[in-house]
Amino acid sequence: MRKVLFLLLLTHQGWTQPATDPSQQAKQPADSLSIYNRQLSPGEMKQDLQVFLDIRKKANSGLYRYRTKRQIDSIYKWAFTQARQPMSTVDFYKIILQLTDFEGSCHNYTEPQAGLVNYLNRQRSFFPFALKYIEGQMIFNSKTDQIPVGSRVLSINGVADKELMQSFYKYATADGFTQTEKLSSSVNRSYGLRYLYEYGIKDSFVIRFSAPGATQAQTVTVPAVSLDERKANLLLRHSAPVDSVIDYNVQPKYSFKMVNPSTGLLNLRIFSMANDADDPAFPVYVAFIDSVFQTLANNNIPHLILDIRSNPGGSDPTFEQPMMYLTDSIFKENALAYTIFDVADGIPYEKYFWGISTASKMDSMERVGGKQLLKDYFPALHNGRNIQNAKYNPVYKPKSPGFKGKLYLLIDEDVASAGSHLASLVKGYARNVTVVGVETVGGYYYHNGHMPLIYELPNSKIKTKFSIVHVEQDAPVKPDQPEGRGTIPDYTVWPTFSDFMQNRDTQMEYVLKLIADHLK
Repeated sequence: MRKVLFLLLLTHQGWTQPATDPSQQAKQPADSLSIYNRQLSPGEMKQDLQVFLDIRKKANSGLYRYRTKRQIDSIYKWAFTQARQPMSTVDFYKIILQLTDFEGSCHNYTEPQAGLVNYLNRQRSFFPFALKYIEGQMIFNSKTDQIPVGSRVLSINGVADKELMQSFYKYATADGFTQTEKLSSSVNRSYGLRYLYEYGIKDSFVIRFSAPGATQAQTVTVPAVSLDERKANLLLRHSAPVDSVIDYNVQPKYSFKMVNPSTGLLNLRIFSMANDADDPAFPVYVAFIDSVFQTLANNNIPHLILDIRSNPGGSDPTFEQPMMYLTDSIFKENALAYTIFDVADGIPYEKYFWGISTASKMDSMERVGGKQLLKDYFPALHNGRNIQNAKYNPVYKPKSPGFKGKLYLLIDEDVASAGSHLASLVKGYARNVTVVGVETVGGYYYHNGHMPLIYELPNSKIKTKFSIVHVEQDAPVKPDQPEGRGTIPDYTVWPTFSDFMQNRDTQMEYVLKLIADHLK
């Protein structure tokens, strides 16, 4: 969430490639899956697992946030048992995925070595079509003569839809016990590299489907395509016109418009409009936010929709800015934030430390600067907690002109990090708010965030990323907000099949109907 130690990642652009022994090049094909997906011995895997666990215990302040020590010990016992027999790097990677997912942090991320990723990306083995999660099913989302749009995909290469979906849950980490993003991500974002990791390289795909209104299933076999062809096909997917409305890669990072004479719409697509308060872009953004609320006040606008759907987060202090116009309460970024180590003693297990971007390893000078900044943020370890320097957690006060009308917050399962933090603040402190959409992947009460560290395991070369700061958000306790969950809407609204077929925005239409009913 926070751009601190890790501004340096902006300087890293490309993958570094592992050095190759020339003698080995003569013995193996120059470009072979066997090179990148080699068999790991039990000894190698056990060493990697022990390093992985030791790093977690020393540096990850969220390891025991949602899981007891007994539960963590149990899943690692399972992992070590799995490692008693040789297995491929990819199969071992899937064990590491389950360990990271089990912790319950949407900032956790795991990636195989670059050589394997690049090799797979070069293969003509990709699923050619777009799929979409609609009403619990895998719905066909490409325009082709072979399969009608809206068909339910029943199986791919003999694997049933429910089994396919469940196999991809471990790739989509979430805060606490939240399941919503796992559901949609298991369909919407799992047929690129994830499919190759999970099911291997394929030349073709046998798709069993049921067309809309049909009573019998049909089967087609289609050839695999290149990654570039897959990307081109996805751009032409049926739902692109609606999907693009909340896509931060397509839309401006922030925007405002009047939907009708009584309703304003403030879109906040991603909180990367400024790196921090010193960024020249920050006062521009602050002035924009102020102009929005000036417009609302000057024109006595009674309804405001705040749309943060699919906002993945960004940097402080961007997400706090609109909140100051929506509340009568003071608030802070967090009630408590801490790490569990003292950087004066060095980065824990620095031998395996990679950096803060998987793209390139942090050099020695960057490490020195990063440690100095980390020391400023977290100056001293006491009783197992290195509490955040208070100067980095200011008190935010209400601003004028505050919005006094009816606020509608639109959220979905892809709202994370700073995005879900704003959702938490709005639900906790905003005046007269109704929350509509789907539970956020980011937590309401807690998350691990702010500062990421990446480590590379010694044998498998798998990279593991996690955020080191335990953050207790400034979120008032609410009866409908159990621990370990994202921000839960007042009205849970998923896209419907009917609206998907007609390219209507189910969630926005729902809010506009609430407003229309209110005006009657």
